[in-house]
Amino acid sequence: MGFIAFLKTQFIVHLLIGFVFVVSGLIINFIQLCTLVLWPINKQFYRRVNCRLAYSLWSQLVMLLEWWSGTECTLFSDEATVNTFGKEHVIIILNHNFEIDFLCGWTMTERFGVLGSSKVLAKRELLYVPLIGWTWYFLEIVFCKRKWEEDRDTVIEGLKRLSDYPEYMWFLLYCEGTRFTETKHRISMEVAESKGLPKLKYHLLPRTKGFTTAVQCLRGTVSAVYDVTLNFRGNKNPSLLGILYGKKYEADMCVRRFPLEDIPQDEKEAANWLHKLYQEKDALQEMYNQEGVFPGKQFKPPRRPWTLLNFLFWATVLLSPLFTFGFGVFASGSPLLILAFLGLVGAASFGVRRLIGVTEIEKGSSYGNQEFKKKE
Repeated sequence: MGFIAFLKTQFIVHLLIGFVFVVSGLIINFIQLCTLVLWPINKQFYRRVNCRLAYSLWSQLVMLLEWWSGTECTLFSDEATVNTFGKEHVIIILNHNFEIDFLCGWTMTERFGVLGSSKVLAKRELLYVPLIGWTWYFLEIVFCKRKWEEDRDTVIEGLKRLSDYPEYMWFLLYCEGTRFTETKHRISMEVAESKGLPKLKYHLLPRTKGFTTAVQCLRGTVSAVYDVTLNFRGNKNPSLLGILYGKKYEADMCVRRFPLEDIPQDEKEAANWLHKLYQEKDALQEMYNQEGVFPGKQFKPPRRPWTLLNFLFWATVLLSPLFTFGFGVFASGSPLLILAFLGLVGAASFGVRRLIGVTEIEKGSSYGNQEFKKKE
């Protein structure tokens, strides 16, 4: 094991990376709070500023994937589709099977210049998670409780607010509603059978309300739907902790573009279109499992230096005073100060671990275990 590889496995290094992310995130959140005064004066300027502030935070996670772990992301698509990336508003449909599927999506948004303006339909619980939810709040992310009767007006209002967004945005939808697990899949397929829908092998039954509402509300703004099917070579199941330890993965993403005008305007027909799409996604997964590749031409968009430079900036700004402070504490010889400092380090470690836990499948919500049994 080389020295760099050894460093990547050390807890103290992980703690320092977490410190930079957390403290820079709190600083960014405070700046975002201050930018609220811009909203009544110039809403579009407020949005552009917050896109860049969000980029400064999210790109630190992308840096871990691209530069720290060296994970490779390959696109399988056609040249005409790839040429549209970063040049139009789109809805993204991504399978929800892996802990870092969002991070693979983010690395593509970064490489095509839309990371800061990327959006998602997120569960409301995330709104209260420091850094993640707070940053999303200032980005006008649409939050929902995943109970359509309560969410309908909130989701429609949030989507319509984005109709005049000044920067190209990729709006992510996890139509399955929750991450894939064997238990959720079994229950989901029971629902599919009861509704007379074809069963899926690699996906949960898609929930259509969010998709049809997004399509209806964003017509005239969004140009297309990108269907993205993600898999990892070698049948790997990567985690954010694995990325933090410097493990390298190879992600393959099959991307298909559907012009919005090709998607039916009628809600029921649009729902049927989505079900058909997931049957096709299932076939793509089956093909990948058998052949090890997706159909289409392979593209490897080059990683850009900005994520690394951004992290190095924050590390320089934040770690220098931290080291000076820590040295001063231990040089003082005061047991009380030393214990207080170690307690602070322990609290920081716990906080970083809790943030990582948000991405872990086994610690995910139980949504889907029973909710699939209810009428959509």
